[in-house]
Amino acid sequence: MKKWAITALVYLLVVVGGYYVYASFAEIESHNETKAPHNQEAESSHGQEHEENDENHDGISEVIPTLQVENGELMITLTDLAGNPVSDLEVNHEKLLHLIVVSTDLKEYKHLHPQTNEPGVFKVAHSLHAGEYKAFVDIKPTGKSYKVVPISFMVGENHNEHEVVSLTVDTELTKEAGGHTVKLLPSSLKVNEDIQLTFDLGGYTPEQYLGALGHVVILDQKGDNYIHVHPLEGNEPVFATKFTEPGVYKIWAEFKFSGQVFVYPYVVEIK
Repeated sequence: MKKWAITALVYLLVVVGGYYVYASFAEIESHNETKAPHNQEAESSHGQEHEENDENHDGISEVIPTLQVENGELMITLTDLAGNPVSDLEVNHEKLLHLIVVSTDLKEYKHLHPQTNEPGVFKVAHSLHAGEYKAFVDIKPTGKSYKVVPISFMVGENHNEHEVVSLTVDTELTKEAGGHTVKLLPSSLKVNEDIQLTFDLGGYTPEQYLGALGHVVILDQKGDNYIHVHPLEGNEPVFATKFTEPGVYKIWAEFKFSGQVFVYPYVVEIK
């Protein structure tokens, strides 16, 4: 009888102990299951917020340029997305702002450097003939994303209907200006290839112009896609670029001789 009582007591202790152990594990597991969805939701929310921020900054220009023509001047105003003036710009090739102006038929070309005397406002005198133009404001805002897009504007009164631009591809890539003959020697004219644009200056060495041997601006036939190319390092006028779309493009090369800048235009077809 005594032995049976001891056995029963031991059995009871094992059962009770097992129950408390099970209850403890169950409580811990229940607590973990309760917290897990909160942690996953927080991590998911953080990741989604990060992606949305990336999408908001990807491809969005945070500086908006506008252009007005008044009193023989072109006035460029730079504002952020909230409408505040933007004046914190990096010096790019010795200037805060490069203004490329072309006529809509791509026959006229100007490389101007407006000056500023108030936040976010740049002005430059012009001698443009009456007609339709596109402007490209080339800047490097500090801490803000920016993409160069064409700004259409008109000088004077022009009642002519807008004509479709039709460029004739050059059969000879040799141009003359200012008593200098300059030949363009492209390494390739194929789409999606790294291309070197080498210029044969007839044995002459150009003077430094805006901190470089020269400058090259490229536009597609519609005047929408803007490429500003600077020379590779070295003492030769060699420029590197890449065309991501086939089509007809116009290339303006600028070189400085005897203190004067001359422009050499070329029309090529990228296949």
